[in-house]
Amino acid sequence: MKILDWYILKRYLFTFFVMLMLFIPIGITVHLAEKIGKILENEAPFGEVMLYFLDFTIYFAHLLFPLFLFLSVIWFTSKLANNTEIIAFLSSGVSFTRFLRPYLIGATIVSILALVLGLYLAPEASKGFNDFNYKYLKTNKSAIDNQNVYRQINDNDYIYVSSFDTKQKLGQNFTLEHIENDKIVYKITASSIRFEEKDSTYRLLSYVKRTIGEDKDVLEVSRRKNVHFDFDLEDLTPVEYIAETLQYGELNRFIEKEEARGSSYISRYKLVKYRIWSLPVSVFILTIIAVAVSSIKRRGGMGVNLAFGICIAMVFVFFDKIFGVLAAQSDFPPLIAVWFPNILFGILASYLLYNAKR
Repeated sequence: MKILDWYILKRYLFTFFVMLMLFIPIGITVHLAEKIGKILENEAPFGEVMLYFLDFTIYFAHLLFPLFLFLSVIWFTSKLANNTEIIAFLSSGVSFTRFLRPYLIGATIVSILALVLGLYLAPEASKGFNDFNYKYLKTNKSAIDNQNVYRQINDNDYIYVSSFDTKQKLGQNFTLEHIENDKIVYKITASSIRFEEKDSTYRLLSYVKRTIGEDKDVLEVSRRKNVHFDFDLEDLTPVEYIAETLQYGELNRFIEKEEARGSSYISRYKLVKYRIWSLPVSVFILTIIAVAVSSIKRRGGMGVNLAFGICIAMVFVFFDKIFGVLAAQSDFPPLIAVWFPNILFGILASYLLYNAKR
């Protein structure tokens, strides 16, 4: 590598990590100021609070990784442009593509870091962060997807409850269907189902079991009946943030299991999976946009470049959030939802880079 490459690469990485070190404490301070009342009210142990803010640091950094990088590249590239250093580089016969090379090397390093963070560190941090949130900060909100739960338990059994109270371990409007060779063998219904910890059974009220016969059905009715089932209702209603807490291999197995069970939240889980891979790509795209925008010396100086960069960053976040919500709450494909912002801004990066070369 040439002296120019080392010079830009060191500035690239140094400014990025300084930006992280500046914004993360600000994020922690703002978050602490907002949540300190509930932390004290719920008497959260000091050790758990410290672990929570450590998890918050990793969670916050991973969440805004591309934006910190984008702003840091605009910052130091604008300084190079204002000091006419870029003009000196290009005047010496260096092409703009060659000038871009150390930026791409830096983007490769950061994207590998983002991938490692997403595959290994972020899931653990997300688990601690969300567990603390629902334990101490969101005590009036359930972390369970507990409405209209429909699951495939095994190859033959399907279960449905219209709602499930995790505190009371109580489900309403319970149905279990046992199917063999595409035919219903028997069907169990009950107005409610409650898990009894003392004997690991389920208490069903208004119990009805209909066994389908060749000539006639056999009906078994009981006002209350305790039954052993080979499933745990708590396992069938996973916490809404569980996908964020699983490492990649576990996440793939979990998604396969939930697809087989017919989970209505499968799109939410797939969004987490696809974002692990889209984040490193967005690092390259935002780096190219930042260089193309800030490599030109403007009359307004660095402030104009930063203002323009912040606008682009806000639009990127807007598209990412809008399509994420669209995929999570509708039939919109999560793969398209995750990659559409990268495709759109990739086209923008190509256009800006073409004009920057000119």
